[in-house]
Amino acid sequence: MNGAAPTAALALPAPQAMVAPATWQRIDFFSDLHLSADTPRTFDAWVTHMRETDADAVFILGDLVEVWVGDDARFEGFDAHFAETFAALSSLRPTHFMVGNRDFLIGHELLDACGVTPLSDPVTLTAFGQTALLTHGDELCLDDVEYQRFRRQVRDPNWQRQILAQPLSTRRAFARQVREQSEASHRDTDGDRWTDIDPAAAVHWLTQAGAGFMIHGHTHRPASQTLAPGLERHVLSDWDLEDSTRAGRAEVLRWTADGLERRPPTRAARR
Repeated sequence: MNGAAPTAALALPAPQAMVAPATWQRIDFFSDLHLSADTPRTFDAWVTHMRETDADAVFILGDLVEVWVGDDARFEGFDAHFAETFAALSSLRPTHFMVGNRDFLIGHELLDACGVTPLSDPVTLTAFGQTALLTHGDELCLDDVEYQRFRRQVRDPNWQRQILAQPLSTRRAFARQVREQSEASHRDTDGDRWTDIDPAAAVHWLTQAGAGFMIHGHTHRPASQTLAPGLERHVLSDWDLEDSTRAGRAEVLRWTADGLERRPPTRAARR
């Protein structure tokens, strides 16, 4: 790992522990859909998969929407459409949600209204005789010191209370500003500094959690990698189907007793 990364950042937050019911035979994972009014094709693909999948449970590991400025926003515009749709889809099977770096202001009010189970970050999930460590992944991107400073600020409960006390219009303007700054920062770098997790920190987390593999999103670089003997990570794909001239990208990671399988979100149940 980068020697400049602070040792304290390696500490594993106390993970929520979950054990899958014995009746679960298929579990779907996805993240980084970044849904918004500007992503109708991706939105439709999400709706179709959530409606048609034969999974027994769904785990969404962050950045389901591009931005969320507070649960009181769910009564107008795209946010109202999203909230209504999320509630209808989550009624079909157990649905679990972990906030990401874009939708970190999604709270219990929205999730309760939608019947969605909140997940801490990280969380361990035991199923099929194995234990996985689930995380959005951004906390492990230690080389991006500026982002880690920003993350600590916006995840602070006091800061969140202060921002949520502001009018919706003020919060929306703030969200636009943060998004523009983020996009400008990405254009000014080659992308390698901020997009990947620290492998030593990931190994530390896995070891401390007693998990054999990690599932995370955030980096938009879907792949599987051996981090150390007996320890792996599986990176979820982002979803982007807006360009009708190309196939786009969208992928679900399915966990069964046979292992992990990457598959496109489709109408037809294949297993």
